[in-house]
Amino acid sequence: MMKKRMLKLLFELMKNAKRSDREIAKIIGVSQPTITRMRQRLEKTAIVDYTVIPDWTELGFEIMAMTFVKAKGQPQLSEKANKWAQNNPNVVYAAGGEGMGMDYSIMSFHKNYSDFSSFIDALKKEWAENLQDVQSFLMATGEKKTVKPLSLKYLEKTWADSA
Repeated sequence: MMKKRMLKLLFELMKNAKRSDREIAKIIGVSQPTITRMRQRLEKTAIVDYTVIPDWTELGFEIMAMTFVKAKGQPQLSEKANKWAQNNPNVVYAAGGEGMGMDYSIMSFHKNYSDFSSFIDALKKEWAENLQDVQSFLMATGEKKTVKPLSLKYLEKTWADSA
């Protein structure tokens, strides 16, 4: 498992990778040269691949989940749903949409299956009166089944191709 200072640096880079090492050093409470060495170590070991998407397994997350929700009727849930998503640290993305007969999707990360199960139980309990169906697709973050790793760097080519 990664050391606490290294995790703090990683989370600061995920917030804004363009900040200077000096600025991040002040936030974390260490010297600028220490931040520079730590950043270089993260880059060299490929735990960080700028846009700063970390190695989820190194952070202790075994599961990436895509959860799809079918709401009952057309409830006005946006403010409540936004607050719920913002207050749930496992959720990295949540949005309304359509497809597969579902209305919403939630992307979340979990330390293990028990953590995921607790997440789903809490979701169902909190939203019981508004849910018609909940389905999840689980992916093991450390498995060799990954066809293409999660990274935003691939998007640059889509802009170049359409220009």
